[in-house]
Amino acid sequence: MSNASETQVKKTLGLFDVIMITIGIVIGSGIFKLPGYVAKSSPSETAFILAWVAGGLMSIIGALCYAELASAYPNTGGDYYFIHRAYGDFMSFLFAWARMTVIQTGSIAFLGFFIGDFLSEMYSLGAYSSSIYAIITVVLLTIINIFGIKQGKWAQNLFTIAIVTSMLMIVAIGFGGTPAPQDPSAAHTPSMSLGMAMVFVLLAFGGWNEAAYVSAEIKDPEKNIVKSLIIGLCAVTIIYLLMNFAYLRILGLKGMAASSNVAIDLVKATLGEKFIPIITLSVAFAVLSTTNATIISGGRGNYALGRDFKVFGFLGKWNEKSQTPAIALAAQGIIAIILILIANKIDRNTGFETMVAYTTPVFWFFFFLAGISLFILRHWDKSAVRPFKVPLYPIIPITFVAIGLYMLNNGFDYIRLLPHIGMYSGVGAVIGVGVLLLGIPLYLINGKMEKK
Repeated sequence: MSNASETQVKKTLGLFDVIMITIGIVIGSGIFKLPGYVAKSSPSETAFILAWVAGGLMSIIGALCYAELASAYPNTGGDYYFIHRAYGDFMSFLFAWARMTVIQTGSIAFLGFFIGDFLSEMYSLGAYSSSIYAIITVVLLTIINIFGIKQGKWAQNLFTIAIVTSMLMIVAIGFGGTPAPQDPSAAHTPSMSLGMAMVFVLLAFGGWNEAAYVSAEIKDPEKNIVKSLIIGLCAVTIIYLLMNFAYLRILGLKGMAASSNVAIDLVKATLGEKFIPIITLSVAFAVLSTTNATIISGGRGNYALGRDFKVFGFLGKWNEKSQTPAIALAAQGIIAIILILIANKIDRNTGFETMVAYTTPVFWFFFFLAGISLFILRHWDKSAVRPFKVPLYPIIPITFVAIGLYMLNNGFDYIRLLPHIGMYSGVGAVIGVGVLLLGIPLYLINGKMEKK
């Protein structure tokens, strides 16, 4: 498996485009909902803010590691390609299979459900309204990206600019409004551990690694990969901090902990219920931004799977006219729709929660392996040109791996606790792991096909 196969891929993405993709992937529904759960786990306002600062720093640490890997091995396979070089065919096949059937498509499905839930509040399409909106979202964004990366990147830039503008409006409302009355005698007692707060913070910061999947299409990747990741994550961290300061100013830590949707409660407390559609549209743009960016990177991972393994060879075709992996994008859309239908069948009212559970444990397992791959490749592939090297090696990579191990170790507790706090049932996680294991017999079938 070499980079030679990447020569057909044109470099069409500039620094601004990749920054927008990075921001668009990271900024999603989390910042509207998760701060309330972080507040439940924080003993003080200072600890609450420091948790978000730590989340930004942890993400930047990970981005530095990914910048070395992506600049040394620019490839449409992203971290699939890193895992292949470090662990070989079996683990890379399993990872690509997991992305196609669990991680990426599951993320697209739960993002579709999220926007469906919000839009259904404004205009319901009936008993299955959320699922219908979710399917429409997947179909439209997939078609946009099949037509070409230029159309996909312009849609991404538009969504990202719109959501950042909307979030800054929320910040202005928060800092300009009158704080809700606070009872100074009422103490705030955390209902969960501070460690659990970091689980939610890192969930809000998740997705920045997806920029690695367009590394082969980035102009001047040696410089622009690390710039896009660092600039994008710094921008996200600043926006998150501003929003959380605004939440604290209006609602207070105790008010946030008692809120199921801090953004809506902030608008209610300052402008009144008639302005709630503003926040609804902001959430819609956030989820569209994240979904579009996820579709862009996911299609390229599926293309790499088809390019390297015969059993999925039909996915490894690059459309020269549109400069996209059109078949891989279409397959991804179909799988995401199937997952939406399955989640709807399980319980039409908890599709979002089921799909979040479906992706969580599988994602953190492979994220941990990607961190270790940096050490393996440094040791076994010393001849590779590394335009960017992680500073303070090996301290920063060790820290990154430790973060991945922490999240993996807490994954089962995370799944166990979430039903208790009302986010989702763990049934989706069991299904996700089961689908991952189906990749093992498929790998054996691929081996037989390769021998023929």
